[in-house]
Amino acid sequence: MAAHTFTLRSLACALSFATLALSASAVAEIQTITDVIGRQVKVDLPAKRVVVGFYFEDYMSVGGEKAYDSVVGISREAWEGWVPANWEMHVAHRPSLKNISDVGEVEAQSFSVEKVLSLNPDLLVLADWQFKALGLDVERIEKQGIPVVVIDYNAQTVERHVASTRVLGTLTGQEARANEMADLYASSLKDVADRIAASGKAKPKVYVEFGNKGPEEYSFTYGKNMWGAMATAAGGDNIAAPFVEWWGPINPEQVLASKPDVIFISGRENNKNPSALPMGVGISKADARQKLKGFENRRGWAELPAVKNGQLYGVYQGASRTISDFAMVQYMAKQLYPAQFKDMDPLANYLNFYKKYLPVTPQGTFVVGLKD
Repeated sequence: MAAHTFTLRSLACALSFATLALSASAVAEIQTITDVIGRQVKVDLPAKRVVVGFYFEDYMSVGGEKAYDSVVGISREAWEGWVPANWEMHVAHRPSLKNISDVGEVEAQSFSVEKVLSLNPDLLVLADWQFKALGLDVERIEKQGIPVVVIDYNAQTVERHVASTRVLGTLTGQEARANEMADLYASSLKDVADRIAASGKAKPKVYVEFGNKGPEEYSFTYGKNMWGAMATAAGGDNIAAPFVEWWGPINPEQVLASKPDVIFISGRENNKNPSALPMGVGISKADARQKLKGFENRRGWAELPAVKNGQLYGVYQGASRTISDFAMVQYMAKQLYPAQFKDMDPLANYLNFYKKYLPVTPQGTFVVGLKD
C-alpha cells in the first residue's frame, strides 16, 4: 500500500513539474525580431531584464506602466538630464524609477558597457543614433549573449514611427496595443496630408529653430529629421532643408534671405540661458509668450513675413521624436493651413494621448503663439 501511495505521489509530482515546464515554455519563447534598421535579432520573450537607452515614455506607453517592472537599466541623463520636469512627473507617480541603475549616456560619452554587462540583461533597446554612436561597443555587448534591438523615432517618418512602435509591442508583449497606437499615428499623419492636399494652397515657407540659446544667438535648425521632417509633414517648405542635412546651424543671413512665412521655436524646461524659450511641464503660458516675443527683436526679423504677420510660435522640444508627436504635426499644420484645421484641437489630442496611454498627464505649456 505504501509503495503504491509513493508511486502515485511520484507520478503526481512528475505531472505537476511537466505542467509547469510546459507553462513556462509557453510563456517564454525565443523570437526573431526585425528591428527598424533591418537587423534580425533573436530575443527570449518576454524579456525579464531590460536596459532602455532612449524613448523612455514610448517604452512605457506601448508596454504599459507594468513594462517598467522588467527594466533594470536606463540611460538616466537622457531622461532626467534632458527633460527633468518630465522625469520628476513620472518619479512622483512611480518613485521606483529612481532605483533603476544608470548605464550612462551615449552623447556625453559616459555610456558604460561594463555597467550594462553587470546588470545581466536579456535585452538592450537602443535608439538608432545611439547604436551608430556606440559602434564596436555594440558588438562587445552582443558577444556576451545580450540581444540589441534598435528603434528610431528621431527620423520622424511614418514608416519608422510605426515600425518602432510595433517592435516595442512585440518586446513588451503588447502587440494589440502597439498596433492601435501605430494605426493612430499613421492615420493622423494621413489626415493631415489629406487636408493639406484639399487646400490647394502653395506650401508656406517655414523655419524651425531650437530656442535653447535665446534670441541673442542662433541655435541649430533641422533638415530631414525631427522638427524639419515634422514641418514638411505639416505641409511646410522647410527653408533649412537645402543647407542642413539632419540638424545643425544655418547662416542667419540665409534665414533673412529665405523670408519664412511661419517660424516655430522649440523650447524646453531646463534652460541654462535665461533668455531661452521655456516650454513644457510646469511652464506658464505667460512666461513662454514673453520669452517667445524676444525673438521678434533679432536683427532683420522685423522685416520677415512671419514676424510681420504674427506667425511666430513656440513648441515643446520634448514633444518631438515620440509617438505622441503626431499632435505637434497637427499643430504646425493648423498654423500653416488654418482653414483646413478649424475643427481640430492638437493640444487636446496631445494631452489625451497621455490620458489614454500613460499613467501621468503633464501640466504646462506645450504650444504657444504670440496671438493666442
